[in-house]
Amino acid sequence: MVAFVGPSGGGKTTMFGLIERFYEPTKGEIRIGNTPIQKLSLTSWRNQIGYVSQESAMMAGTIRENLYYGLENGDQIPDGRLWEVAKMAYADQFIADFPKGLDTEVGERGVKLSGGQRQRIAIARAFLRDPKILMMDEATASLDSQSEGIVQQALTRLMDGRTTFVIAHRLSTIVNADKIVFIEKGRVTGIGTHQELIQTHDLYREFAQQQLA
Repeated sequence: MVAFVGPSGGGKTTMFGLIERFYEPTKGEIRIGNTPIQKLSLTSWRNQIGYVSQESAMMAGTIRENLYYGLENGDQIPDGRLWEVAKMAYADQFIADFPKGLDTEVGERGVKLSGGQRQRIAIARAFLRDPKILMMDEATASLDSQSEGIVQQALTRLMDGRTTFVIAHRLSTIVNADKIVFIEKGRVTGIGTHQELIQTHDLYREFAQQQLA
C-alpha cells in the first residue's frame, strides 16, 4: 500500500492520471517490474487496474448493469458470481432487501441509493474485475461515520493481496501504509512510513498534529 499525501493542488491526482495513462510523462518513465508501462497495450494495462473514487460513477440502469459496467461480455456473468462479489463488498444485504434485487433501477447517477450503498456497489465492481492494481481516491471521504465503517471494512478486504495506491486527505486512513509519498508543488518532498515522516518531514508532522491529535 502506497499513499500519496500533501496539500491540495500539489500533484496527487496528476500522479494517478500518469499511472492510468491519461497522459504520458514528459520526462522519466513508469515501470511495472522492469517494463515501461508504455510498452503494454492501453487495454491490457487498464484491465489490471481497479479504481474506487470519492464519488464512484453510477449510470442509470440496474444494480446488475452497474456491477458489470465496463467488462466485456459482462451481461453473461452468472448471478451467482454477482451475488458473490456483492457479499464480499458487504452489499448483498441491502440488494436483497430491494423487491427486484439485482434488477433494481438505481436512477440517474445512482440517486436511488445512499452514498454508502453506491460505494459498496463500486467496491463489488472492483472485486468483479479482480485487478492486480487498486487505486483509491479517499473512497470514504464523503460518507457518514456508520457508512464509513462498513465501506472501510469492504476496502480492507478488497486491498488484501493487491498493490494499492491511495490518495489520502485524512491521515487516519493511511497511517499503516507501507510507504507514504508526500507531494507538494509538483515535487516529492518526502518518502517513508508514517513514523519516519513524522520524524523527518516538518509539513507531514504538522498535518499529523492537526488531524491525529
